[in-house]
Amino acid sequence: MTLNVRRKVILVAGSIQSGLGLFFWGLAIIAFLMEVFALVDAVRRPAQAFPAAGKQSKKMWTIILAIATVFGLAGAGGILSILDIIPVVSFIAAVIYLADVRPALKAIGGGGGNMGPYGRW
Repeated sequence: MTLNVRRKVILVAGSIQSGLGLFFWGLAIIAFLMEVFALVDAVRRPAQAFPAAGKQSKKMWTIILAIATVFGLAGAGGILSILDIIPVVSFIAAVIYLADVRPALKAIGGGGGNMGPYGRW
């Protein structure tokens, strides 16, 4: 290969790597936003709703999601590698809350939106 062809190959490979880096960084930002949403949702729910739905206590879920949010921020901010196990586990904790706990809390009417001074509206 000539020198110019090698430079072009290196430039293309570098742009692919930077493109993948941006892709994974975008995924880390989305994961962090999901973790923040899950934490805020858990904080807004009444404490009695968690045992009534057959789930861990509000305190437990708040601690889990707060730690997940901190590690998610570290992953999105570049302090931890995006592909390390800790940001991935943090994302999984938020997904478990959003997919399992939140619907159970909503089913028993455990707080959240649409509450006016006289009840649901």
